Amino acid sequence: MCFAQQLLLAFLACIFFFKYLKIIWKARSLPPGPTPFPIIGNLWTISFNMYPDIFSKLAKLYGNIYTIWLGQTPIVVLHGYQAVKNGIVTHSEELSGRPVSSFMYDITAGKGIAVSNGHNWKQQRRFSLMTLRNLGLGKRGLESRIQEEARCLVESFAAQNGKPMDASFFIYHSVASVISAVVFGHRFTIDDISFQKLVEGNSYLVQSLGSNWGRVYDAFPWLIKHLPGPHWKTFKNKTYLDNFVKQEIRIHQENGPPEEPEDLIDHYLAQIAKTKDEPDSTFHMENLIQVVIDLFTAGTETTATTLQWALLFMLAHPDIQEKIHKEIDAVLEESSDVTYEDRKRLPYTNAVVHEIQRFVNIAGVGILRRNTKDVVLDGYSIKQNTMILPNLDSVLHDSQYWETPHKFNPNHFLTKDGSFKANEAFLPFSAGHRVCLGEQLARFELVIIFITLMRAFSFHLPEGVTEVNTNYVVKITLQPHPYKICANPR
Repeated sequence: MCFAQQLLLAFLACIFFFKYLKIIWKARSLPPGPTPFPIIGNLWTISFNMYPDIFSKLAKLYGNIYTIWLGQTPIVVLHGYQAVKNGIVTHSEELSGRPVSSFMYDITAGKGIAVSNGHNWKQQRRFSLMTLRNLGLGKRGLESRIQEEARCLVESFAAQNGKPMDASFFIYHSVASVISAVVFGHRFTIDDISFQKLVEGNSYLVQSLGSNWGRVYDAFPWLIKHLPGPHWKTFKNKTYLDNFVKQEIRIHQENGPPEEPEDLIDHYLAQIAKTKDEPDSTFHMENLIQVVIDLFTAGTETTATTLQWALLFMLAHPDIQEKIHKEIDAVLEESSDVTYEDRKRLPYTNAVVHEIQRFVNIAGVGILRRNTKDVVLDGYSIKQNTMILPNLDSVLHDSQYWETPHKFNPNHFLTKDGSFKANEAFLPFSAGHRVCLGEQLARFELVIIFITLMRAFSFHLPEGVTEVNTNYVVKITLQPHPYKICANPR
């Protein structure tokens, strides 16, 4: 080995050594955790991904608040209901920030609601929540839209004549049509090519955000954004989504402002005109595009995925499916549409819907937050702008609040006499200032669509298939493996 090579190796060794010393020095004031490697931190420890099981194992070793390192960046993990509640509820304001150096942040450019911060986030969230309420969120108007889509979904299933089918596309279309009516003012037909491309682009975006490559990007954004890789296809798909929304906005602008705003784009364009002379206004076209994408993605991905899990668990637990059928037959009239209020008369079915959300927990460990101020968590002083991960999976599987946390058990939500009971550790939509904006819409959709399907069909495995795979696939949500299902009319 020549002297120049020796010098280079010595130089690299020094860099690794000083990087490691920097991590050790920084870790002094943080909660304990696994020893990080130089440069990559604990990426190797967590297998370059956010698997819930890995985080549970780390909590057994280090307690309910511990630190992992994503490259050179520390992440304080909150584990279990009490630790998470202390973080996102007790210190809701302090833990309302999002990381400003991540794959998701670069995709959105910090616009919209999901990943934005400060004044921009507060204005966009407040306006979007108010607009959703004006458009009927939680009211009869929006409920009728969901009922219409549920009827269309029944027709799509019935058209398969009991043959094995992949129900995911039909479910995704129905759920997407509900949020499309809210943001765009219209639904898409199931064979609409532009809609299919929208679904494909959105699905790829979701998949890449939860991928191993996404974690590497989060660890080294300063490096990866300048290198070739699959992230560039993600940005390309995001550009397609942007252009799709721009076209919808152009159509609204060409039609002119209606007498009464009919969708989110109408409301937002009116808000842009209203606040154009306000110096601190964040209402502009870039934010409008991202708000629409945020709502469309959140309003389709989570609910559609939960419904796919729901049907899968009906295959895995035919005894539970039979109990649901008996309860529905005894309570509901065959000719009437299912309403959200019907859940109160169907305690067992309502408990199953809640248990599906709890058990599969499609949010996984949840989305990273950032503390906007110094904060004390469980005795540890966490400096401002530290990444914090409230592990939602650990809340929904906390043995102190769930009798059989790792078993699918609707009795978690039932009293001894069969009445429905709530549980304070049921936080599938998170909590605090960053609670899911579309929680109420998702609740309505899950109840109405699931009960409508269960009233209309009996679900079975295809002939020759004897096992149900209930393991998950990690994307930005935890999704079921692809499966086929037979829907036989009742």
